[in-house]
Amino acid sequence: MVKEILKISVFQFDLIWEVSGANRAKVDQLLGLMPADTDIVFLPEMFSTGFTMNVSQAAETMSGETIEWMKQQSQKHRVALCGSLVIHEGDLFYNRLIFVDPSGKVKTYDKRHLFAMGNEDDYFQAGSGRLIVEYEGWRICPLICYDLRFPVWSRNRNEYDLLVYCANWPESRKEVWNTLLKARAIENQSYVVGVNRVGVDGNQISYSGNSQLIDAKGKVLASADEHTESIIFAEFFYKELINFRIKFPVLNDADEFVIK
Repeated sequence: MVKEILKISVFQFDLIWEVSGANRAKVDQLLGLMPADTDIVFLPEMFSTGFTMNVSQAAETMSGETIEWMKQQSQKHRVALCGSLVIHEGDLFYNRLIFVDPSGKVKTYDKRHLFAMGNEDDYFQAGSGRLIVEYEGWRICPLICYDLRFPVWSRNRNEYDLLVYCANWPESRKEVWNTLLKARAIENQSYVVGVNRVGVDGNQISYSGNSQLIDAKGKVLASADEHTESIIFAEFFYKELINFRIKFPVLNDADEFVIK
């Protein structure tokens, strides 16, 4: 059964560098301020630490404090929570997106495209597959930051209804962010969520935010003010999306390809 109206909140905030408890406390405060009927909350990339390569300091396990906290908050507020963390498994580290629903179920996606210009590929293991989460009848494809630049990886073959990018995207490339989010919505006939941070990180990189919620025609439904901690909210309409795809069936003419 598909929920006709999916209600989305995005938390755009300044991440405290490598202090996971303080970042969780910030999210706790924002959860108390979000619209009461929110279905899913989206958080930035590495929301508990900032975009750090100090993996030994920042990493947690899948049974660690932050994931347990996500489960508790999801159940308490009756919302799904989604954002990425530094996760340690065996001898490897992952930039891992976590999707937790109020029942306690956890779905994960490991970032496929590691940001070599920031040396992310020196510290993290790349993921090998996409994740499609089914929640409230909606099919959701959550990706991470640099994945936005690679349209083949996000290509919709009628697999999802909502495409998500959790990011730490620098202010210096904000026009790329703004442009590609709209492009991904249009080319995939999908709602798009782009959630980014604000502030200055431990490497003195500035982030302007520019978080936004976009419909399948590329219209921005909600956007956050630059350099401002805020919550943005929008309603996504399932029948409206499906009727648009039926009326203008672009996806039927997409090229066949195989991702290796």
